[in-house]
This record gives sequence, C-alpha cells and structure tokens, in this order.
Amino acid sequence: MSRDSCLPASTGVGFKPAHFGDIRAASQPVGFFEVHAENYMGAGGPPHVQLGALRERYALSVHGVGLSIGSMRPLDQTHLARLKVLCDRFEPESFSEHLAWSSHGEAYLNDLLPLPYTSQTLARVVEHVDEVQTALGRQMLLENPATYVRFAESTIPEVGFLTEIAQRTGCGLLLDINNVFVSATNHDTPPLPYLDKFPLDRVREIHLGGHDKETDDVGAPLLIDTHGSPISAAVWALYSHVIARAGAVATLIEWDNDVPDWLTLRAEAAKAQHILCTASRSSAA
Repeated sequence: MSRDSCLPASTGVGFKPAHFGDIRAASQPVGFFEVHAENYMGAGGPPHVQLGALRERYALSVHGVGLSIGSMRPLDQTHLARLKVLCDRFEPESFSEHLAWSSHGEAYLNDLLPLPYTSQTLARVVEHVDEVQTALGRQMLLENPATYVRFAESTIPEVGFLTEIAQRTGCGLLLDINNVFVSATNHDTPPLPYLDKFPLDRVREIHLGGHDKETDDVGAPLLIDTHGSPISAAVWALYSHVIARAGAVATLIEWDNDVPDWLTLRAEAAKAQHILCTASRSSAA
C-alpha cells in the first residue's frame, strides 16, 4: 500500500449526470464529488468524458458497491482488475467499499448483505482488504453497514470488528451516520454509545443520507436506507455530535434515488459545510 486517502475536509456530493450542466456552468461550493465505481468500468464514452471534466476541477472519491468484501469466497479478480484500471485512470483522492457481501457462486445479488461478526469472518475480511489495497496500491476505506437483522453467532461487536480490521490492515474507515441511525432504530439500541466507541481517528470520510420509515410485521419501527430523501433531523444531530468530537472530516451527501435538482442537493451540502466550519472555528479558538 503506497497512497493514503486524502479527501479535503469539506463537503462533497454524489455526482449524477443530470447535474453535469449545472455543475459545469459555474464553480461550485463543494470540495469533492463521489461516484460509484461500477458505473465507470466501461472503456470510455460520455460517463468518462464527464468524470474527466469534473476531475480537472474537483477532488474525487470512488465508492465501490460490488467487491463483496465480506464474502467467504475469493474476490472477483476481473472486477478488481477493472477497479484498478479506473483508479489508475482518474487517480481519486479516496476509494471506499462496504462491510458487506453481494455475491454467491456465479450470481451477483445486487444488494449489500450483512455478515456475522466472528473470528472467522474477521480473518476473511482482513485478507480481502489486504488484497484490495495491494492490488490498487492505495488505502481503502471500509464503510459500516445499515442492518436489518443480526446473527446469533456473532461474537464481536460491530465497532470492535471494524476497529480490528483497520488495525490489522491499515485501512481507513468510512462512517455512514445514517446507517448508524437506521441500524440502531431497527435493533432498538441507542446510536450515541455506538458513535462514542467508534474509532474516529480512523475515519477519513463521513456519509449522510436519507431513509424511509416503515413498520415491521409486529408494528415496530423499521427504517430503510434508501438515499432518496432529505437527511433527517436526528441524523443531522448525530453528525454534529461526531464533528464536535472529531473535527472537520470530508463529508458526502448521498442522494441516489428520487434525485432532486442540483440546487436542492447543493443546499444539503451547505448544511454540512456550516457544521464543518463551526467545528473548524471552535478548534482554532
């Protein structure tokens, strides 16, 4: 591993092609853009032209959704090779993936599925993270998941699991605060103790997104991580709590479904930037 994640400590947004014209029309008050790696694994065409134009003016974060880091099976070497080509081409400041699995045999399940937190799965995830970092020649960030079930065989708390992976591999962590709130609500646990135990010194990027509210079969609250709505007041409050402790950290606004116009998305980024600026002024005082 030769290159650490180095996004600017400012806000970014997930890039959507529908916003390209607005973004190019003027300099935007964001520090970086993030794209899903799998959308840019072709050889060229408009996606690469647009991404190249953004890369000339802004920092870039590449976020993977298909490596299946948590699978007990070997990593897909073809997918990993395509990811390396993408990272070598655009030289992003950051690459991240999920603590999840998404493949079984030859089938790709198009979902981010949870895994039990055991010594066996810990060892396998560590192997996979080491393999990815070696192949890419760069540090990767690992994101905490949104979960809807828990495994009876889990013997390691999630925060401890992520901390141990980071310590063994040197990877960074991506703290998704909406995922924390979603999981805490679904499992009827408080989110603040989770965040207070989280190794913030390992966090190189934060994600903020929206969720949908439903109820399960017994009428209990059930939140779904959808990235299709404004960030909730509860998630904003948790974010402020984290930033007050950690200081300014690169923060992404995720909005992948029912995507609004550019000005609406930019306004969400401005809210996060205000919190970051407040933290920076407090630390300088």
